[in-house]
This record gives sequence, C-alpha cells and structure tokens, in this order.
Amino acid sequence: MKTDIEIAQETIPENVKDIAAKLALTEDDIECYGKYKAKLPLTIMERKGKEGKLVLVTAITPTPAGEGKTTTTIGLSDGLKRIGKKVVVALREPSLGPVFGIKGGAAGGGYAQVIPMEDINLHFTGDFHAIGAANNLLAAMIDNHIFQGNGLGIESVVWRRCVDMNDRQLRFVRDGLGGPKDGVPRDDGYDITVASEIMAILCLATSLTDLKARLARIVVGYTKEGTPVTAGQLKAEGAMCALLKDAMKPNLVQTLEGTPAIVHGGPFANIAHGCNSVAATKTALKLGDYVITEAGFGADLGAEKFLDIKCRFAGLKPSAVVVVATVRALKMHGGLDKTQLGSENLEALEKGLPNLLRHVKNMKEVYRLPAVVAVNRFPTDTDAEIELVIKKCRELGVNTVLSTVWAEGGKGGEELAKEVVRLCEEKNEFTYCYDEKLPIKEKIKAIVTKVYGGKDVAYTPEAEEEIAKLEKLGFGKTPVCMAKTQYSFSDDAKLLGAPEGFTVTVRKARISAGAGFVVALTGAILTMPGLPKVPAAEKIDVDADGKITGLF
Repeated sequence: MKTDIEIAQETIPENVKDIAAKLALTEDDIECYGKYKAKLPLTIMERKGKEGKLVLVTAITPTPAGEGKTTTTIGLSDGLKRIGKKVVVALREPSLGPVFGIKGGAAGGGYAQVIPMEDINLHFTGDFHAIGAANNLLAAMIDNHIFQGNGLGIESVVWRRCVDMNDRQLRFVRDGLGGPKDGVPRDDGYDITVASEIMAILCLATSLTDLKARLARIVVGYTKEGTPVTAGQLKAEGAMCALLKDAMKPNLVQTLEGTPAIVHGGPFANIAHGCNSVAATKTALKLGDYVITEAGFGADLGAEKFLDIKCRFAGLKPSAVVVVATVRALKMHGGLDKTQLGSENLEALEKGLPNLLRHVKNMKEVYRLPAVVAVNRFPTDTDAEIELVIKKCRELGVNTVLSTVWAEGGKGGEELAKEVVRLCEEKNEFTYCYDEKLPIKEKIKAIVTKVYGGKDVAYTPEAEEEIAKLEKLGFGKTPVCMAKTQYSFSDDAKLLGAPEGFTVTVRKARISAGAGFVVALTGAILTMPGLPKVPAAEKIDVDADGKITGLF
C-alpha cells in the first residue's frame, strides 16, 4: 500500500479558483497564493442570509495508538459531499513544533487529507510567522520602554517572546546581559507560537477593528502597585495589527476529493483554546450547508473550550458532535501496552470504554448536544470488540458508526455522514458548562467536576494570590481556559481511562485580557514543548527536484 505522502503527492489538486467557484465565489473574492491556496476576505462572514449547520468533531483522550480525529473530520466532509451535501471543512493550521517533533504532519491521513499537504504543514501562507513577529514586536517595545526610562513604571514583565518550534532550551533564559547599553537584565523565557495570546486573539477576533482592540487590551506587566500595564499604553496595537492584517484572513484549500477546506489558526488545546479561528468558522457557515470542524485533543480539552469559550464569544450553536475513537486506543486505556493491541482483548476494552463513555456523556448531558461515536476500524479489530463498543454506546442512547475514511476516503465516511445529517435535524438545548459571571474558582470547579469527573480542586499559594488579584482587578467575569495534560481527564498523565475521586491542582493563573479569558495552569503543563529523543525532523528530506519526503 502506498504511503500517505505518496497518495497526496500523486493527487493533482484542482486550481483554487475552481474550489472557490464551488462556493459561488469569483476570482475577485479571493487572493491567490499560487495555484492551490488563497486568502478569503473577512467580509464573507458578514453576508446576510441563512447559515449552515455546524458539526464538531472531537475524540477520546489521546493515546500513542492514535484516534484519527483530523482524518475523520476530512473523511466525513468528503462523505457529505458524496451524498450530495454542500459542505465546507474548517481546520486548524499545523504548528512547526509537532511537525518536526513527535506528531509529524497534521493534514489528515490516507485518502482523507487536505492538500497541498506539504505547504499546509510547513510555511503555508505565513500566518504563524506573522503571529510570532507581532508577539516579539510587543516584547521588544516593552523592553525598549523600560530601557528608555520606564515612564509607565513597569515593575514586572509577564509577556514572553515566542518561536514556532519545540525548543526546551528557551523555556527559561536570562537576557539583557550585555551591559547598560544593551538592555535591562531580567529572567525571561519563550513560549511556542501557538501558546501566544496573539494566536488566541487572532482566532477569536471577528474584524480588524476587533483585532486591534483585543491587542490593545493585552496585559504585558504590572507596576509596583500591582496595576496592569497594557499593549495599548505602549501604543503597540497599530503596528501589531499591521503585521497581522493578512494573517487574519482565512485560508482556502481543498481535500483530496476536492471538498473546499478552510484552514486557519492553530492554538494548542492543552495550553490554549484549541480551535480554528472564529473568522474561518463563520466564513464557512456562510458558504456551506454543513460545516465540519474539529477541536484539539480529547473532548475534555478541545471540545470543552470550543463550547465554553469559542461558541460563547462567537454566538455559535453546534448542531451535532462526533466523538472519534479506536478499539486500539480504548484497549490502551484499559491497561494494554501499545505492543499488545493486535489481538482481541474484550477485558481490556471493557476497562477502557469508560473513557469514551464519559466523553459522550459530557456532550449529551453537560452540553446537551446530539452525538454519534465514529470508530476508526483497524484490520485487527474483531467483530466482538466492535459489538461491545456499539452495545455500551447504545446504552447511552448514542449510535456508533464504523469509519474507514483512511483507506476509502469519502466513500468510507458516507454512513457517518448520513448519521450526522440525521442528528443535525434533531432539536438540541445547547448550554454551557458554567456561567461566566461565577467566581474564577467556581468556574474551574465546574469544569473539573462536570467534565473531567474529578472530586475537587486544590490551589498553590501562588495560584491563590493570582486569582485573588485578577478578581480584584475586574478580570474574574470571563471564561476559563484550562491548561492541562491531554493524556488524562486528570492533571496526571498516568491516570488513564476514566479516573474518579481525583483532585486537580492549579499551580498558576494568568489573564489573557485580549483573548478574553483566564488561563489556569495545572500539573506539569508547559507552554514550550521539547523535541523527543528521535524527532520527526530527522526523517524529513527534500530531493533535487524539490519533492519533500518524511512529513508523516
């Protein structure tokens, strides 16, 4: 069988102008970046008229066995197209960190991919570079302001520089060491670009005016008296917005089967809100009858933030949710090692199934949304294992559909597409997990107890102090963005399955005033990942003709 990269490279994409034409867009409506990529104007999402139905694809808690959430999202979109629906898929842009780290490419797999895959995984249209430049411009202006006399009286700086690469060496640095003419020495550090508040801001802004206003609200530091200092006070928002002007526009590409795809923005769901941009989603809703989007990692992270943060801010109401699982991954949650997944093991599967069932129950009972379970079937899955998954999901009143989109593309997603169409016709009473006006601690506890299945929340003295300060400054009545390990419902990556009775420890809290939420950091979560022992970068190469290999 051909590899993913070979499949993608042998596919001749349609010209992006033809993809735009499928959405009733003219050449004047798009800005082409070569033959296969284009930017879409922000004015599309302001058009009057009926909007499409929004479908969220999420998943069980990730394992090394993989779940195939992006692949399912793309294959479902192609499946909807095959049954005659006008559909747009809306995805996040990959970060270079995971591309060169553990994950490799992030544009789907097999016959369910978005293309041009190499461009999307690498520099694409330069959005992430623009975000990094805007982030670091603000950092430079902060330190220059302090160097030039510090008229605003900045005592402590909380804004960090960023780079879109996994580089643990930059987690903690001491800079400004050259002497009096070279800056003011201080302890500092870098975040990965996807963890920058500017990434979150770009993904939540609805216009350039909104973008600029959000940039101005960024808290960069505090005075000796504890008063926040903002980017607006440094007069930085105009220049930052100028760098982000084109990055704000969603990107139009396509799937292997020619389904229109909007790929834009990419905050991580374990350290940020994990969804593509509001601009991309709202644009897609104006162009398609069905919009299929995804949120990062398991439903406790990406889906929770999609529903409690993105939908709240953007006024979005999903019509249905797809929860992706594999028998292999569920058996890992049941205690099996990755090397033991090829044989039937109903006992391990039954032990792991509560992980899937908790995610499904959350979608149905906490958020009150219609849901379907999509099982990516592997050749080693037995009929008895599949039947067990179907039985347990049926007990929750949820259908299970087998997906073979990796091997068959849209054809393997037709049954899932039909079930999604059916669910979209059901009435739902979508609600949030918490009221944003509640105190910060009550919102955190609601997430931990309702969504994670935990018992309680503990706070370090530092977190207690920071939360009290944020509420005193008037930042308490915002949503909460939990920064937590993606590998467990808890804040302990080793607690697999559906643990109960655990306590989540919040060690830090900080305000992302421009994005509009409080970030609660739990456990050992880091905002700058590191490369693994054998990074994916070692396998990536390019030949004399410019053909890239090893991205998967």
